Amino acid sequence: MKNGNCVLNNVTRRYLDKFYDILYGMIAGMTDADLSDSISHNFISQMIPHHLAAIEMSENILNYTTLVPLRNIAEGIITEQRRSIEDMLAIDASCSELINSPQDLKLYQNFVNETMRTMFFEMGNACSDNNVSADFMREMIPHHEGAIKMSHNALRYDICPQLRPVLRAIIKSQEKGVRQMECLLRRCFC
Repeated sequence: MKNGNCVLNNVTRRYLDKFYDILYGMIAGMTDADLSDSISHNFISQMIPHHLAAIEMSENILNYTTLVPLRNIAEGIITEQRRSIEDMLAIDASCSELINSPQDLKLYQNFVNETMRTMFFEMGNACSDNNVSADFMREMIPHHEGAIKMSHNALRYDICPQLRPVLRAIIKSQEKGVRQMECLLRRCFC
């Protein structure tokens, strides 16, 4: 396995094999999500597999990295994403009752589909070298950016009131995560 001029070692190969398994599972979960005529429900249905992938990707890097700041970031992702999934599952039934117009559904989903395509591409084509800590951050940054964009998009529409604080929490935590990872990449790997 090669990336550019870099021959990847066995540790990197094992890390990336697991990463790609998780990524492909997330892609399937998000693209095959059970969508309805409720933007609130659709956001939840597509964000849960997104969050589950972040948890699995974070667990994967914890098997390899000894970099303490990155371990802290990964553990924070696991905690925050589990909490967010619990919050979304708790409100999904009531949120699904809020129905949106066909026009809003189309506009909403068109943006989500484009955001997902970009996210999937950037994650799948992130630069890989023999430093899995840096690899993880280059993969997770576009993952977080996708969630931020999808959350901002949902806030533009009529969604259930219980979902709004969940979206704001996603935006806040993932913007913080992007800043932390960009800073750590610059500090340790440039």
